[in-house]
Amino acid sequence: MPTTRRTFLRLSGLSSLALTAGIPEIHTGIISPLAENDYDLIIVGGTPGGIMAAVSASRLGKKSLILERTAHIGGLPANGLGATDIATRGATGGLFLEFVQRIKAHYVEKYGADSQQAKDCSDGYHFEPSVAAKIFDGFLKESPHATVLTMRQFDFEPENLTIQNNRIQSIRVTDRNTKKTETYKGRFFIDATYEGDLIAAAGVPFFLGREGKSDYNEVGAGRVYKYWAGPEGPGSTFQGDNAVQSYNYRLCVTSDPTIRVKIQKPARYNREEYVSMIGDVTTGHYTGVAMMELTDAQKAENLRRSKAGLPPEVPGMPKGIAWLTNMVKLPNGKNDGNNQHHSFISTDLPEENWPYPTSGWEWRDRFAQRLREYTEGLFYFAQNDPELPDWFRKECSEWGWAKDEYTDNGHFPRQLYVREGRRMKGKYVFKAQDAQPVKPGGRPPIHADSITASHYALDSHAVRKREAGRIHLDGFISYPSAVYTVPFRVMVPDSPLENLLAPVPASATHIGFSTLRMEPCWMALGQAAGTAAAICVQKSQSVHALPVTELQKALLQQKAILVYSKGIATTDPNFETSQLAMLNEK
Repeated sequence: MPTTRRTFLRLSGLSSLALTAGIPEIHTGIISPLAENDYDLIIVGGTPGGIMAAVSASRLGKKSLILERTAHIGGLPANGLGATDIATRGATGGLFLEFVQRIKAHYVEKYGADSQQAKDCSDGYHFEPSVAAKIFDGFLKESPHATVLTMRQFDFEPENLTIQNNRIQSIRVTDRNTKKTETYKGRFFIDATYEGDLIAAAGVPFFLGREGKSDYNEVGAGRVYKYWAGPEGPGSTFQGDNAVQSYNYRLCVTSDPTIRVKIQKPARYNREEYVSMIGDVTTGHYTGVAMMELTDAQKAENLRRSKAGLPPEVPGMPKGIAWLTNMVKLPNGKNDGNNQHHSFISTDLPEENWPYPTSGWEWRDRFAQRLREYTEGLFYFAQNDPELPDWFRKECSEWGWAKDEYTDNGHFPRQLYVREGRRMKGKYVFKAQDAQPVKPGGRPPIHADSITASHYALDSHAVRKREAGRIHLDGFISYPSAVYTVPFRVMVPDSPLENLLAPVPASATHIGFSTLRMEPCWMALGQAAGTAAAICVQKSQSVHALPVTELQKALLQQKAILVYSKGIATTDPNFETSQLAMLNEK
């Protein structure tokens, strides 16, 4: 039976951070007494965003509760996403940067500063799933006012919330072990779920699917077929639809025989799902832009090589195991295995996940199992199918799961990678243009109510499976961006509700969300949400009336970065002044 309750004891007195965080009302060092099931802040979802919300609120002396459906906290970083998705290191600060620093310190302290592990952690940006889980757990153990309840399921039916006078009063969840219903009262609520379940139950409007090009004139909007690193191609209509970008599992794979676990054939194995890979592997046919330049002579030569049992030669094509998964090296001989963007078939499973965001947990659990078996079947096929070339099967057979990860789950990740669920309709809708320079050589627009800077490409995975004659999978796209600012309004519901923020299912278009959805940004948004909640609770104030400058000053005290400037570090004595000045630049 997994541990279902972890309560971190409250300490008398507030942290020094709380005394300097721009909240003058917090000064007594005493928390107002609350009943056992009564909290200042209730957070649905033990994701990194939810964890950082609890940590930031705790550091400001507020009693918070995380309700997590599974037996484990940590979301994707604790489940295989060990190669941090951030394009400009240093763009995002605060608790995310503290997380990175703790990762690096772990490897240096355990193995030595000159060890291979310390080098492979890439200054804390690359890590093993179990290490991420340990670091998150450490954050919470140091948060004296944070309580975590695992195995608590929230179903998004409105009956599971009590709402009066535009304020959520309480929430009902099911203990998955005892099957009993539990009720918790809160002064403020945060939706940190990947699915956006809390906002749905609260009746907040949300978006699903893809906007079309005509809606906001965004790059990559709607139905798009695009060579990877190349131009958009035939079949692109740019029309909106109800398609949801595909999910997968971020795998922890290894070729080290001392820690490698053999991949088994799943109970429900369907060979036909994978057979088109045979032609790709033998001919070198992939989705990269180099395919535009492939000559008839090169195709003929690769046919000859195939008949001779040799691998094809096409510039830029995946090789060996890379046909299945795109890997980034982690410490201790492990790798973060993601979907391969150069392949027509990889670990993503497009189309079948479209109902996921608005389906109940019974359906979601079936899909999660289906995707696990699909993934296991993919690797089993690549390692064993007799119609695949010997050289390919041999290379793929050198890989397996890491035996010391997810030991209670067959060494397979416990958390599905929900790249996009519901997207809340907030006070501001983040769009592609918010992440792209307003002029060549410039920067994206600076939002005066910025709560963090962030940076990743406009990056969406496929929404449809392989289609005959198409150059790539529909919706599998990436476009460049620049370091941008994220306005507070993307977390604030366009709703009369006064005590709800949504840092994870944030307000954005499909393309805008494709860059916001990275864990560093979600951690920063979670930190801002927890801080905002603490201020609102302290002042008995609606989130709609929160002075954003007060929130920003508190975040700057916490070393959050609101506007990125390469030359200014958080340790600079003029850091806060320069940040506030840049926010007011026109």
